[in-house]
This record gives sequence, C-alpha cells and structure tokens, in this order.
Amino acid sequence: MSQGQWYPPEWPDRIRALAAGELTAVTPRRAATVMLLRDPGPRAATPGPVVHMLRRRTSMAFAGGAYAYPGGGVDPRDDDRLIGWAGPPLEQWAARLGVATVTEAQAVVCAAVRETFEEAGVLLAGPTATTVVGDTTGEDWETDREALVARDLSFAEFLDRRGLVLRSDLLGAWARWITPEFEPRRYDTWFFVAALPEGQRTRDVSTEADRTVWIAPADAARRYDAGELLMMPPTVTTLRALAPYRTAAEALEAADAQDMTPVLAQARLEGDELVLSWPGHDEFTKHVPAAGDGGGAA
Repeated sequence: MSQGQWYPPEWPDRIRALAAGELTAVTPRRAATVMLLRDPGPRAATPGPVVHMLRRRTSMAFAGGAYAYPGGGVDPRDDDRLIGWAGPPLEQWAARLGVATVTEAQAVVCAAVRETFEEAGVLLAGPTATTVVGDTTGEDWETDREALVARDLSFAEFLDRRGLVLRSDLLGAWARWITPEFEPRRYDTWFFVAALPEGQRTRDVSTEADRTVWIAPADAARRYDAGELLMMPPTVTTLRALAPYRTAAEALEAADAQDMTPVLAQARLEGDELVLSWPGHDEFTKHVPAAGDGGGAA
C-alpha cells in the first residue's frame, strides 16, 4: 500500500458511525480544480508536460499538508447572470459536466477559471474569443485578484470591468470526484486540464498553500508511491492519467475522451473489517477495524 495516501485518523470512527446510521451525510459543495500544464525545456529530465501543484497548509481543515491543484468552491453569484463566453456553448458544457442547467455549467467553469487566477495568478480569459491576456502581474491585476479572493468582487463583475470573455475552449473537463459521505466537509469537484497561456506565469499567491511546484506527473506519482508527497486519491489518479502525454496540447486534446462519471467512495462491512473503496480505483482500497479505539486507518 502506498505511503502517501491521505487518510485522516478520524475516518474509521466516522465510517463506523455512517454504517450504523448515526451520521447524516453533508450535501457536497460544488467545486472545480485545474491541472495547469506547460511544456518543459529541452533539458528536462522527464519527457512530457509538467503540472502546477501547491501544498496546502497543514492548518487547513480540509486536506492539510496534501499536494493538490489550484481550485476551490463555486461562488453562488456565478449562477446569477450570463457572462462573456468563448468556446463550446453552455449547453455542450452542461452535457459534458453532467449538470442540469446552463447556469450551473457556467458556474462550474467560472469556478475553475476564477480559482486558477486566485491561487496561481493565471487567467484563462481574453478581450476577444481568440485572444488571451498576456500578463497579469501588475498591481491593478493584484488588486482585482485580492478582491476576488475576498469575495468583494464577483467573477462576472471582474470580467465586465476588464472587458474580457472567459475562454472555455482553453479548458478540458477531465474527471469528477465527490468527497466520501462520512467526511464533515464534502465537495463535488470537477477536474479540468489547461495549458499555461503564452506570456503568463504562475505566482505563489495562494493564502491556502505554503509551497508551489512545477512537476512532471509521473515524478509526482512516484514520489507519492515512495511516501514523499501527501495526496488524496483523485490527485494521484489524475496524475497517473496525465503521465503518458507528450505535450500540454496533447493532454488537452485527450480531455474529451475522459470518463466524467462521478467517483464516490464506498464503505462496507465485511466480517470484522470495514472496507473503504473507490469504484474503479482498486489501489486506494483500505481496510479498517470494524470496532476498536478509533485509531488511524490500518
């Protein structure tokens, strides 16, 4: 069993409580995260694109200390009104994301773009449907980024103020994972892939992270396997899926073929053990004592 898996010590007790009907599942909050890729230089040790990752501060209530991609929850205001939009129509996005309405599709895609700007300083938007912002490092951009983080400014207001349209064609939907029912903080998270726009660069600006890295997906997965990097199952799974691609553009092109069926962990009682599993992802299956003192997962 890999040593880098993120299994909080309270999970066994919560799994037992859920199985006994003593725990009511929390409704998951909609969220989005982006696997931001760039092609490495000719001297790179590992072939293929590298992905931008950040390490969540250990003080964070959810996944503290784990490596993840830029992302976060949907701002309800992103459902309120249609924004400047480029790329596939919202009806197509709704079908791809598995949501019921075009406004919900817009909100999820907005969350992906907004959170990438908030946490990495990279903006997938431009003044026209065929252009993208070239530089977001000025003081005026930073003022707007901080206002978005504080929720003093909605993403629609930000785009309108800047005269920008969201470039949804720069994103590809890759996967969807839902936090297990026994977690107190739950997210229904859509994973996207995107290439770093020409002229832009990432910045270490997230208040939720204490480190950022560009790393080859295969290298990150190997370091997880070695117990060097802490990650949650969806992060590891998406890293492994990205590893075969030779360029960022190739990975983005492959997004349409990815399975968007939601992945939700299941917990079941088998004899004297509770078995925790993610359907279709056997490497994460975990066995915990069905009764005991509530210690960490075995």
